[in-house]
Amino acid sequence: MRITTTLATAAALAVAGMSATAGGLADEIMEAPVVVAEPVAPAASSISPTVIVLGVVAALLIAAAVSDDDDDEPEVEEVEDSEPPLEGSSF
Repeated sequence: MRITTTLATAAALAVAGMSATAGGLADEIMEAPVVVAEPVAPAASSISPTVIVLGVVAALLIAAAVSDDDDDEPEVEEVEDSEPPLEGSSF
């Protein structure tokens, strides 16, 4: 029984000694702390895209209103002169 106790004690000391020096005998390497930088927000536009779209739509509507031909007005036909030309003129 004495050999069994001695072997058990030796095994326990060996396991305890291995776990104490599991990383080796070198100095510990400390990692640099991680610094999380705040993300920089992109510069905000001074004008909303909605305003730009509304401006383009308004410009198109104004252009359509200006170039619109009114069909409500009667067309004026050119009337040819029914008078005979003067005798001394050459047309």
